[in-house]
Amino acid sequence: MVKIEAKSLEDAYLQAAHELSCSVTELDIVVIQQPKKKILGMLGKNAIIVANCKVKVQSQLKDNPTVPSVSAKKSSTVEPVTDHKNEAGVEKVSETLTPIPASEAQENRESKSNTSLSIKTILPEFLSKKEDKTKSSFEVTKKVNKVIDNFFEDKPTSKDITTTVKNEVNDLFEKLCLSLNAVEVSAYDDTTLLIEFSGEDAALLIGKEGYRYKALSYMLFNWINSKYKMQLRLEIAEFLKNQEESVARYLMAIYDEIDAEGNSQTKVLDGVLIQIALQLLRERYHNKYVAIRSTRDGGKYIIINDYNKY
Repeated sequence: MVKIEAKSLEDAYLQAAHELSCSVTELDIVVIQQPKKKILGMLGKNAIIVANCKVKVQSQLKDNPTVPSVSAKKSSTVEPVTDHKNEAGVEKVSETLTPIPASEAQENRESKSNTSLSIKTILPEFLSKKEDKTKSSFEVTKKVNKVIDNFFEDKPTSKDITTTVKNEVNDLFEKLCLSLNAVEVSAYDDTTLLIEFSGEDAALLIGKEGYRYKALSYMLFNWINSKYKMQLRLEIAEFLKNQEESVARYLMAIYDEIDAEGNSQTKVLDGVLIQIALQLLRERYHNKYVAIRSTRDGGKYIIINDYNKY
């Protein structure tokens, strides 16, 4: 049994046949590793095989093991020569081949059988070690391929993202039974998209106490953020503008309390109101600790304090 490594399976077969001194058709072959071409000059793999020459056992030896393996006798005797040759000292020569005993023939067959079965004994251990190396090599190859794909991938620009989102959002809402104007999508800043809904039925997308607005904002944000890694600013029939003005009026009293005492907290705010208030407070008091806290009932409010107290 031999282990062969070559650039291709064909070369490995030929090399195994040469080393075992037999024909390729007489080989018992197990392919350990398929060859793989190189990518950018690296990550190539050679073919690896384990081969053994098939053992041919005569059917007569199986049926009757007592029959000698060599049954033919070659007997060659020099006939008596003329008297003058005998006088010259030429002696008779007798050459005989004797049969091989049955026990010795049986030992030869067992030896060949053990040789042919040794591949089955060694192969499982060899494959188990090879499997670990193959898995490790596969993981490295997968990571390298991912890096290469990401390197050559063209990243969309902000203009491309805006155009794509606008087309897809309009395609979606054209199928609804609502009277809406074309949805406008623009870049609010480098990391945020502004999506604006308007039209006769736009207010229906807001819902009572803004519950539809929250649901639509949640769905659009998850799509845009997961696909384009951007934030969302959703405006429906000036709903967001009105909410911002309402929060700004409410925060006037909070501003006065913070300026006088150095700390304060808001009432429980819901949905988009808490985000608007958080943004306005952090813009005004960037040197203070401004954070959202939760009540036992799940409500949310904002606290404003000095950093050295936390």
